[in-house]
Amino acid sequence: MFKSLKIRIAITVTVCLAALYFLIPTFITNVPSSWSQYLPKEKIHLGLDLQGGMHLVLEIDTEKALEAFMERTSNNLKESLMDTKVRFRNLEKAKEATISLELTDSAGKAALENVLRDQYPDLEIASTTPREGGQLVNLKIKDKRAIELKKLTVEHSLETIRNRVDQFGIAEPEIIPEGDNRILIQLPGIKDPERAKNLIGKTALLEFKVVDEENSLDEALRGNIPEGDIIAYGTREDKSTGQRGQVPYLLKNKTLLTGASLETAKVQIADRFGDPTVSLKFNSQGSIDFDRITGENVRKKLAIVLDGVVHSAPVIQERISGGQAQITGTFTMDEARDLAIVLRAGALPAPVNILEERTVGPSLGSDSIRQGIMATIIGTLLVIFFMIIYYRLSGGIADIALIINIVLVLGVLAAFRATLTLPGIAGMLLTVGVAVDANILIFERIREELRTGKTIRLALETGYNRAFMTIIDTHITGIVAAVFLIMFGTGPIKGFAVTTIIGLLASLFTAVFVTRVIFDYIIWNYNIKKLSI
Repeated sequence: MFKSLKIRIAITVTVCLAALYFLIPTFITNVPSSWSQYLPKEKIHLGLDLQGGMHLVLEIDTEKALEAFMERTSNNLKESLMDTKVRFRNLEKAKEATISLELTDSAGKAALENVLRDQYPDLEIASTTPREGGQLVNLKIKDKRAIELKKLTVEHSLETIRNRVDQFGIAEPEIIPEGDNRILIQLPGIKDPERAKNLIGKTALLEFKVVDEENSLDEALRGNIPEGDIIAYGTREDKSTGQRGQVPYLLKNKTLLTGASLETAKVQIADRFGDPTVSLKFNSQGSIDFDRITGENVRKKLAIVLDGVVHSAPVIQERISGGQAQITGTFTMDEARDLAIVLRAGALPAPVNILEERTVGPSLGSDSIRQGIMATIIGTLLVIFFMIIYYRLSGGIADIALIINIVLVLGVLAAFRATLTLPGIAGMLLTVGVAVDANILIFERIREELRTGKTIRLALETGYNRAFMTIIDTHITGIVAAVFLIMFGTGPIKGFAVTTIIGLLASLFTAVFVTRVIFDYIIWNYNIKKLSI
């Protein structure tokens, strides 16, 4: 405790003014322009339940991630077996994330095992079936590696979604994992829920594939798809009628380059019709690969495929150096911006399914704010009246500290850009009771000391000192409990815990420090003979 009363008063006034300074944008809207540059810009952030927004629960399809891993592995394995001169046929990804291939001689299995041991330690032979002139071998991913891959898929998805939401510009989003393969997302204040949902759920797998112009597209559409090819569709808009139609493409299945090689993506108005396009810039390795790919495929069409949809298939006129490319299409400006966001943030490693979706309207949020404020005001007024009636003028001092406590809580929320939720308002009400409880402990101790005949100053000194450790114990216990709520709780529980911690710390300051400053100032300056308590 500071010995100098002036220093303690200065500390109290400084803390209160600092809290009021950060609350100016929240409570005063029309600030003179000459002042605005010196004031904070951020208001208290309101949670989903107070300002409205969107609540989503996503499920990550980790099985699809395993299948994609095995698809890539099967393509690489085919090349490895050809390089090591292992004789095989019909190597393909089978169902349930397995790879099947047919070995054509008896020595093939030993050679295959050597390749797996040296180059593909994540794979193992699941079964072997004798065939005429050889044997059918099924490969699967090892169980430990499969579990690890699924976990990495969820972590990657969480980080990718967080990057997309951050670039979308939503303040204080809540994005946390739930269980083994789910992600909880809360987006307060979102104005266009459908757009946000599309942005978050888009897989955004960008691939560059060569168009197969050597084989007949018509034959492929009849079901005679050449080995190593796939059929993909794009859209084309008739500028005269505005109608969109599907356009089929016969593509080589091998992906030459993916969005993993991107450095950035941005929107440009480069189309001759004034439509927005998405300009791509590859990283150093991607630039080298793109230079090589375009050099090897001059006069061929290179399809730009996003999530299985062909957006454009321009003819490569010459080798393209510098690592630049463009995605053109019938985009609106918002669609182009969102596409650039998801490409910058990266592709999701697996598709996501929306399991739960709730939208909280702003009117419901306004009702919650109004009712929460009303509950806080009524609760605070009841406490104020009780303290004045029971402890008289000393109760009035406790009430002053209580009001300062509420101001400090709101000021800290604004200063640290924490989010105020409806459970957070409940936490504030709880700290109102705790703050008054601390003063009650002190006042009862002071009463006991006055009954023994001690002077006012000595009774105050003894009362505060003896109640201090009890107050510290109760506040630390509450803070520890709230810390565990933050560690293991979800959004609403965390909101309650955050305001509770802030309120308990503020209560400790106001109940022990501020009220003592007021008492000392009154007693030392007005020579009080009898304490109203």
